[in-house]
Amino acid sequence: MLKRILLVTVTLALITGGLSACRDDSTPPPTPTPTPVPGRAEEVAEAFLQAWERGDYALMYGLLTPSSQATITQEGFAHTYQAVAAEATITRLQTQLRAALQEGEEAQVAYAVVMDTALLGSLDVENGMMLRYESGRWGVVWSPQLIFPQLSPGNLVTLTPRSPPRANIYDRNGLGLAVEGKLVTVGVVPGRIEDENALLTTLSQVLGLVPEAIKAKYATSPEDWFVPIADISVEQSQAHYATLSAIPGVDFREKTVRAYNGIAPHAVGYLGAIPAEELPAWQALGYAGDELVGRSGLERWGEPYLAGGRGGTLSVITPEGNVVAVLKDQPAVASRSIYSTLDREFQRRVEELLGQRAGAVVVMDPHNGQVLAMASYPRFDPNVFVGGISNEAWQALLNDPGRPLLNRAIQGTYPPGSVFKIVTLAAAIEGLGLTRQFTFNCTGWWTGLGPEWGKPCWLRSGHGVIDPVAALTASCDYSFYEMGLLLHGMDPLLLPDYARAFGLGALTGLEGFDESPGLVPDNDWKLQNLGEGWAPGDSVNLSIGQGYLLVTPLQIARMMAAVANGGTLYRPQLVLKVAAGPDSPELLVEPEVMGQLPVSAETLAAIQEGLAGVTTSPRGTATHVFAGFPISVAGKTGTAQVAELESEQEGTEPHSWFAAYAPVEDPQVVVVAVVEHAGEGSRTAAPLVRQVLAAYFGIEDTPSTVEGQGD
Repeated sequence: MLKRILLVTVTLALITGGLSACRDDSTPPPTPTPTPVPGRAEEVAEAFLQAWERGDYALMYGLLTPSSQATITQEGFAHTYQAVAAEATITRLQTQLRAALQEGEEAQVAYAVVMDTALLGSLDVENGMMLRYESGRWGVVWSPQLIFPQLSPGNLVTLTPRSPPRANIYDRNGLGLAVEGKLVTVGVVPGRIEDENALLTTLSQVLGLVPEAIKAKYATSPEDWFVPIADISVEQSQAHYATLSAIPGVDFREKTVRAYNGIAPHAVGYLGAIPAEELPAWQALGYAGDELVGRSGLERWGEPYLAGGRGGTLSVITPEGNVVAVLKDQPAVASRSIYSTLDREFQRRVEELLGQRAGAVVVMDPHNGQVLAMASYPRFDPNVFVGGISNEAWQALLNDPGRPLLNRAIQGTYPPGSVFKIVTLAAAIEGLGLTRQFTFNCTGWWTGLGPEWGKPCWLRSGHGVIDPVAALTASCDYSFYEMGLLLHGMDPLLLPDYARAFGLGALTGLEGFDESPGLVPDNDWKLQNLGEGWAPGDSVNLSIGQGYLLVTPLQIARMMAAVANGGTLYRPQLVLKVAAGPDSPELLVEPEVMGQLPVSAETLAAIQEGLAGVTTSPRGTATHVFAGFPISVAGKTGTAQVAELESEQEGTEPHSWFAAYAPVEDPQVVVVAVVEHAGEGSRTAAPLVRQVLAAYFGIEDTPSTVEGQGD
């Protein structure tokens, strides 16, 4: 705290002594000493400033002089401060009393105010106030100039905000995914209308609105106003220009909007209005509250970069709008474009291959976690959000039974089926010490839990004698039932713990996206949610990826990438870089290691061998699917049985999975596909993955017409 200059009293003494005899009688009498006033004015000033910091306007008002209180009500006083704070986007105040001079019944106080704002940075204000002793106390003599010295009574504080154009979202090659586009607003100028019936009829036909709704928009507007009726595309405006422009009263305005090409909508995201409950948080960042902001996907993650830094000019103006003073001029900070890891044309092709089948496809670089394609169906058109979506359209999206807003790649949760056998084999080799010398004798019917609890292998005739690695290739349920029971006997937590170590049951860490963690059940979960403990049958079901286990396609893609790259779990990555700004360097997003698979090199090699056999071995469940494919592929089929209630509601077929990487010798890409209620993994998902791989490697491919066999 700065030293304060306290009360200064000046007294004039009479000069006596030898001079008194010489004094001229015409000399004015000496100035009398002021009568002392109780209290210290600076204490009142300090209390006033501290109350201002806290926003305690009632206390501030109580510290005014009675004569000041007579000029403004407490409500008007508080409103003045609140209105200025809102207009200037003030978020915090710090005051400092610099000096005080008290003379008789009046005092002058110098003070400083530092105003932190959301939009304009810091405002440093040097100011002063007068205090007066009235009605037995010190009070502040108030005027709006105590907020800003330039704010004379009757004038206003106004903010003219500035914001840069929203930056673009590109794919990894600089091709646009969300860019600046144009819309044409069709409007009406009421005073120019000559034939209202013709105008309403034509606009109704072109815009798809009923005439009554059109007329209601301009009915009460001034005659010379341009009243917006609806937005249409530039192409639509060109097609209807001759018709509309010939009608007196119809006019056009072109405006800049966000434009999407419809590719990867779940990854790119969309813009939306700021919800009321979030408004204070956005206003603290400098937003007025009526902007459209990123609500999902890269639009949401990249909001600070894509929107840039807002600025503006804070001025004091007269009621007529004349500028009295500029308090602060803060330039806007340029926005910065985002480059995603997606490949636009490849993404387009993957979406075409998935078609109109509910499900998802994830394509990932196994060496860094970069997502090259992420397709989910049903999809939505983000262009419907441009300009703000109506409540009716929003409710239609929310109530759509296909759930088009759901990003099935990261939010859809499914039992993985036999894809999970990768984890079971790892746990059996590492936890039980199983080797290639250990064999099972699959008869097609397993009774390890007792005859009354028998379970079939998908190959009802049985696989015969088979070792653990070959069991992965053949997806032998019998063998994995046995492994699950053995793991349970060793430790009921062993298999769930391995599942978590392989990245399941937890968020993958895809930054800025709402993803599902899935579920890896165990004894604690079952006790808490079902009121019963973990039984041997639960471990047996878990061993083949069934039971309560739920995963997302992205989790499986990350797991397969780790198997392919030697055991490293990467954070999935959808942002490649953020472009440089005028004062900011380019921001490169580096790969991030999240963990390592808890397996030895020998165990990993055994898993890789089993996966390679899936597409090449006579026992492989997808060998026929990949017959003739010129690139070597390692993968795993999965046929995920769905819950009985879900089956009744959505279909009796199981979900079809295939997870793969290629080439086997030098993995470059991971592809995971799940198609809902599409049957065995070898029937639907595996052929789909073959097509995606062909597109990735640029192969003119004619898939085998022979279906694979097995789950």
